[in-house]
Amino acid sequence: MVIIGGRLSKELNAWLDEVPTTPEAGSLASCPLPVSNAKAIIAPHAGYSYSGQAAAYAYKCMDPDSINRIFILGPSHHVYLDGCALSKCESYETPLGTLKIDSDTVTALKETGHFEDMDVDVDEDEHSIEMHLPYIYKVMEGKTNGPYTIVPILVGGISTAKEALYGKLLAPYLSQPGNFFVVSSDFCHWGQRFTYTYRHASVPSPIHSSIEALDREGMTCIESLDVAKFASYLKKTRNTICGRHPIGVLINAVVTAFTAVTPSSSSSAASNKTGKKDAAGPEIKFIYYAQSSKVADERDSSVSYASAYCLGA
Repeated sequence: MVIIGGRLSKELNAWLDEVPTTPEAGSLASCPLPVSNAKAIIAPHAGYSYSGQAAAYAYKCMDPDSINRIFILGPSHHVYLDGCALSKCESYETPLGTLKIDSDTVTALKETGHFEDMDVDVDEDEHSIEMHLPYIYKVMEGKTNGPYTIVPILVGGISTAKEALYGKLLAPYLSQPGNFFVVSSDFCHWGQRFTYTYRHASVPSPIHSSIEALDREGMTCIESLDVAKFASYLKKTRNTICGRHPIGVLINAVVTAFTAVTPSSSSSAASNKTGKKDAAGPEIKFIYYAQSSKVADERDSSVSYASAYCLGA
């Protein structure tokens, strides 16, 4: 474990060090990294050889001294859930060290009546949460002002109505200083092995460019903070974004916590009546995109990875 942890630590450090931290250096963020007022990130959960670099762009946005509690929202890959589930564990072990689970917050969420317990076997098998733990541990090594805890939440294949429900339940936590959200999602899973070979109408070929156009349309919907727009996009394209439900919960939580506009609004929640973006409002900003391979043939396949940060009001 010590040898594995040492290698992993060096690998994560290398990826984090490669991330540009200013626009002048090539960063797509609207401010230098880390982002002191960031409230959440969206990051992938594939094997590190595929998505480790992409995830680093999201984790570089975290300011550890501003964070005391980290909520991790991951999609369920192995069991059907018509809601959200909470870990029964007291802590998670990673190759780098131990992460303590916030039992008080878990209890408070459980008492709402809208969360169930996660079986330990499911907890151990679910990679959508697990793959974020070493990165969280690594980034939070830089925290100088006390301990922190995590709150893992497994999100099922829920309806848009339930995304709104869980968004409203989590909004008070999102708005609370010291709380931070990690939302776990890969983007398009393209190829016959995924039974998904959609071509974007505007860029039908080459295939990898079509996939990117498809993903970027979805990323734009997410950045708009318009849950109806994102839901319509998913209905139209069926894009295989595995974390679409955690992302839907996040958008609802952001809009509920930081704007006076309801998440079901057909217009952007971060826009004013003129349709222009309110600079003081919340924002989700994507700063990195990659694919596991450049698909050139129908027999090929790929998975896409996108990283973003979220600002509050």
